[in-house]
Amino acid sequence: MNNIFDLHSKQYDAWYSRHEFAFLSEIEAIKKVLPPAGNGLEIGVGTGRFASSLGIATGVDPSNEMLRIAKKRGVNTHLGFGETLPFPNKVFDYVAVIITLCFVENPKEVVEEIHRVLKKNGKIIIGIVDRESFLGKFYQHKESMFYKKARFFSVTEVTELLKESDFSPFSCYQTISILPNDMKSVEKSKKGFGKGGFVVIAAKKRALIKNGSSKKIGKISSKNGN
Repeated sequence: MNNIFDLHSKQYDAWYSRHEFAFLSEIEAIKKVLPPAGNGLEIGVGTGRFASSLGIATGVDPSNEMLRIAKKRGVNTHLGFGETLPFPNKVFDYVAVIITLCFVENPKEVVEEIHRVLKKNGKIIIGIVDRESFLGKFYQHKESMFYKKARFFSVTEVTELLKESDFSPFSCYQTISILPNDMKSVEKSKKGFGKGGFVVIAAKKRALIKNGSSKKIGKISSKNGN
């Protein structure tokens, strides 16, 4: 998969310029859950569009060509995969995974690695194209060199994945209610999911359960902020 991004890094990056309102809408949704300060990491930083706009200092990605562009945007870049992060334990206040989850080989290992590198009470932030949304269904049927091998997730699947690695409670924001090509302005984000094509799910790191004892897990509502 990373060969596609190496070969077409400029084409990938240009999408965000052509669909500026969609990109800015996603940025605004992420800001709803982004900590105001702290040492942050983006996994799958790509060309650094999100990291540079959100003030995330460090990024990791398996594509050299994508990282070359991200570095020009001021991101501290590292070559690597989300399943084996090149960082010691408990060094980041928050970790963002924006769109990237649908491209990784082993999502569970990525989430477990995030838990490892997060400080106590650190936050995970995952942005997805919701598989069950109109946009997710559109991309699943649209021919795309980037999405043809992608595995789209639903919000429920992501929250279950986070629960398994001891993250909770959850907060969720959604945006993009029409196709990116048709957007004429930045769209305000709303709580919940079910209407927006792009959904941000955030949760905090909890201590790993080693003795099999149960702990209270946060719940997430699909209500659209009503």
